[in-house]
Amino acid sequence: MSKENKQTPKKEKKFIVVHDFKDLQDNNRIYIKDDVYPAEGAPKPTAARIKELSSTKNKQNQVLIKEQA
Repeated sequence: MSKENKQTPKKEKKFIVVHDFKDLQDNNRIYIKDDVYPAEGAPKPTAARIKELSSTKNKQNQVLIKEQA
């Protein structure tokens, strides 16, 4: 008898925009405060991109997204 390898599916983190910004890495898509990031149909951002937008180490020098609770 073989055991099935049951793994819990990884939940994708959801992010919310806290300051308006233009995403220079997504065809200059405009995000407005309270939008979901990334937008539907947008390419999946890298972990480095999430880190950049959720810190002050970006061109606007302010936190632009935060993880949704």
